[in-house]
Order: sequence, then C-alpha cells, then structure tokens
Amino acid sequence: MSTGKPAARKKTAAWAVWLTIGLVVAGCVAAGVLNNDGDTTVAAPAADERADSVAILQRTSAEQGLCYGWELVDYYDYGDPLNVGSNLGDGVAVEENPACPRWVQVTANIGYVSESSESNDFARIQVTGSPDIDSADLWQVERGLERLGLTEDVFVDDPGWAVTRAAVMLPLLAVEAGLAEPADTPLPAAASPSPLPDAGSDYLRDRWGWLLATVGLILLAALFVTVGVVQRRPTAPGRGAAPDAPSRSGRKRRVVVPAQRAGAGAAGRTREKA
Repeated sequence: MSTGKPAARKKTAAWAVWLTIGLVVAGCVAAGVLNNDGDTTVAAPAADERADSVAILQRTSAEQGLCYGWELVDYYDYGDPLNVGSNLGDGVAVEENPACPRWVQVTANIGYVSESSESNDFARIQVTGSPDIDSADLWQVERGLERLGLTEDVFVDDPGWAVTRAAVMLPLLAVEAGLAEPADTPLPAAASPSPLPDAGSDYLRDRWGWLLATVGLILLAALFVTVGVVQRRPTAPGRGAAPDAPSRSGRKRRVVVPAQRAGAGAAGRTREKA
C-alpha cells in the first residue's frame, strides 16, 4: 500500500502548526511595539481647574493674610515643575516670593513607571511653608489632606485635579492647625470635594485591541491544530466493495460465501438421489 498521502498529510499538518506559531509570535511582537509599554506622562491640571483654584485662593488669602499655592512635579523629569500656581496667579509660585512673606504650599511628586516594570506608580505628597511656620503644624496639614480623601492613590489616578483640590483645602486645614483665622466667606468647595470618576482598568482600557488580537490568534491556532489532527487519522477501508473486484496486485479477492442454513444441504442431496 502506498504511503504518499499520509506523508503529505503529515507535512500539511506540520506546516499549518508552524504557520500558526509564527502568526502568534508576530502578532505579540507587533502588539508590543504598537503599545509602546504604556504612557508615563504626568498630566497637568486643566485650565478651568487652575482658574477656579486661583480664584478661591485669592479670596481666602486676602482674608487670612496667608499665601497658598501648589506645585506638581514629575519624579522622572529633573527639569522645572510641570505646573505651579497660587493666590498670586496661575504659574506663580509662593515659595521664596517677596509678595508672600508667610505661605503654605502643597507639592505632589508623581512617578509613573512602564508596564514592564516590577515597580508601581507612586505619589509623594508634601506640605511646606515659610520658615516661621512650625514643621509640626505643616505635618498636621499634610495629614489633613489624606483625612479629607486626597490619598496617594487619588494623586496617581488624576494628579492635576488632585493637586489643585489639595491647594484649595489648605486654608481650611491651616485654620485647624492654628496657622490662620477662619475666613469670613465659607469654603464649601474645599470642605466637600467632589468624587473622582471611576478610572476603570488601565490594562483593559489601554490594551483591549491587543487582547482581542491575541484571542483571535489563539482561536486560529486551535483551528489549524484541529485540522492537522483530523487529516492525520487513517482512512477506514470502504464498505460495499464488489466481492470480485481485482486488487492492486491483479489478484481477485476471495469471495466469502455465506453459510447455508442447517439442513439445506442434506435436503438438496436427498432430492438429487430421488
């Protein structure tokens, strides 16, 4: 019997398997290149967030006689801060500013790492002030930000929003620490921060296309492997072939004669003798 067809089927199945593996590897490499390992850029506050914060700080600073400001820093960027602001205006810092002899400032130092890194994103929050302000009072203000919901996770999720929100809470916390007298105008925005929107899953949001491509390649690989396995199964001999059909060697197949019923042969011989 010839073995040409089984060998061809084996070659076809092996070719399909290697082709599938190559497609899977190529897809993963392409997805990794296009993904660029995540975005590590720290977002600055939006224009409306900066404008609203400056307006609130200008009013409270005039009533309390204490300057307030914020500073947003990218931990991996050794240049100037990403954004600063204060009651003096957007882009104007209060630290070492002659217009503010007494000041309090919140600094958010944000560090984003790539997805391939084993480290996690982080935020370092610090409240500093002019030399005449005691460090224990500044530490109390810093702890107050966390108590009001501005934790490190919130700064990591939305650093621009969080740093301006922390800045407008400084007057309230300064009053609690005894650094300033209460302002005549209430500060409902600082006392009741609005909740952040649900950020969802960064992994699924940034890589949904990559995940769909991977699932598709896996399904394609399973299809090729199934086809290869089916093709490698031996074919059962055909049924219903003619009894006297010649084989490939030219000989006739032996005909299997069904057995006669008991007594049929004897009856026949009895009739012949008669």
